[in-house]
Amino acid sequence: MGKLIHRNFLLQNRYAEHLYHDFAKSLPIIDYHNHLSPKSIAEDQHYKNIYEIWISGDHYKWRAMRTYGVDEKYITGASSDEEKFNEWAKTLPYTLRNPLYHWSQLELARYFDEFELLSPANSKRVYNKTLSQIQDNDFSTRKLLTRMNIESLCTTEDPTDSLEHHRKIAKSNFSIKVSTAFRPDKSILIDSSDYNSYIDLLSEISEIEIATYNDLLEALDKRLSFFHDFGCRLSDHGLKRIPFKITDIETIKQIFAKRRSGDTLSQLELEQFQTSLLLFLSEKYSEKGWVQQFHLGAMRNNNTRMFKKLGPDTGWDSIGNYSVADDLSRFLDQLDQNNKLTKTILYNLNPSDNEMMATMIGNFNDGSLKGKIQWGSGWWFMDQLDGMTDQINTLSNMGLISCFIGMVTDSRSLLSFPRHEYFRRMLCNIFGQEIEKGLLPNDPKWIGKIISDICYHNAKDYFNY
Repeated sequence: MGKLIHRNFLLQNRYAEHLYHDFAKSLPIIDYHNHLSPKSIAEDQHYKNIYEIWISGDHYKWRAMRTYGVDEKYITGASSDEEKFNEWAKTLPYTLRNPLYHWSQLELARYFDEFELLSPANSKRVYNKTLSQIQDNDFSTRKLLTRMNIESLCTTEDPTDSLEHHRKIAKSNFSIKVSTAFRPDKSILIDSSDYNSYIDLLSEISEIEIATYNDLLEALDKRLSFFHDFGCRLSDHGLKRIPFKITDIETIKQIFAKRRSGDTLSQLELEQFQTSLLLFLSEKYSEKGWVQQFHLGAMRNNNTRMFKKLGPDTGWDSIGNYSVADDLSRFLDQLDQNNKLTKTILYNLNPSDNEMMATMIGNFNDGSLKGKIQWGSGWWFMDQLDGMTDQINTLSNMGLISCFIGMVTDSRSLLSFPRHEYFRRMLCNIFGQEIEKGLLPNDPKWIGKIISDICYHNAKDYFNY
């Protein structure tokens, strides 16, 4: 098969080419939210082969293989790594027009200097070529991250995490700043079947016996301070939606006690508890000067049979259809009224919420700082060409794209960082086309500054890096 990736990939006129090559391409990457393994970074993990480093754990690729009819034994089963890679090589040509087609070719090009389109015809050659490359020391976790010109990255950890791997990274001479985000979802999702087991673990880690709701708040506050003292300045929440059902504190205490005793809660009780705890946490983030992130709209673990077999984050999630606007507005307003609304990034998974999100952030951008409330880049199913283009166009029409803090991978894959290049090329192409149409001035210096800000400088300022 032929080649797809070249110098001007996605750049459709000379203005786009100029903006990308002269203003965007060489900027460092700030990846402020991902799910990389800090253990792999701390230990500078080496890999056996391209399957382990590129396909293992990547549920985007797994979903495509299943759709193409690949048996699970070649995805998460007992087949050899080479057999699994060959099945991916059979699948990839049929992903055309799916973002995996572009991403995969970019990843092969940038990490393995492989520009020929992967297919069954060359899978053996590519597997053997990459096998030789991966055995070189330049293919360790840290070397691969450094190769992508990453300045800083932020992983995501539960409050019960010891941060031992982050401590090891901090004490090393690794050139990339690696920080973490505090993700307390398991303490909020009180309807989870293993909620009480999780609270027992939090109790053990915090060294606070959690018998009451006040004990829970104390334990979370203690873990928040632990993360803060280590340098954490971000939180993250992955929720269907943000509820807003206010009630008195005595009712919340009773709800928590009821759940701890093993009783089932009503939907109203669930939302009352979640509202109370989210407000508590958000106020704490504000006190500490953190940035809070809310990823909203995912419908998770839909396939019960496969969830029981493989667990979460294995490719059985989809876009949910939840009513978001009213409660989100009231939640943010409650914090704002009490002067406790910190820097906030909102991400929606359902594209039908785009216009709502683009206008919602304007309700609470109060002039206290540039872009205080952000609408995050296209996320998960939306971080593809059309999804990111729609997000940029909607934000441009209903907000200020010039204040946008740009792309983030939100990925578990070590080789996902070329997505920043993908985003930058797409962004420059949008601006380049509008220059050509006469919708923007032919002022490369000014437009180039806006591009540079979106790709790098806005995020650097926003997170005080």
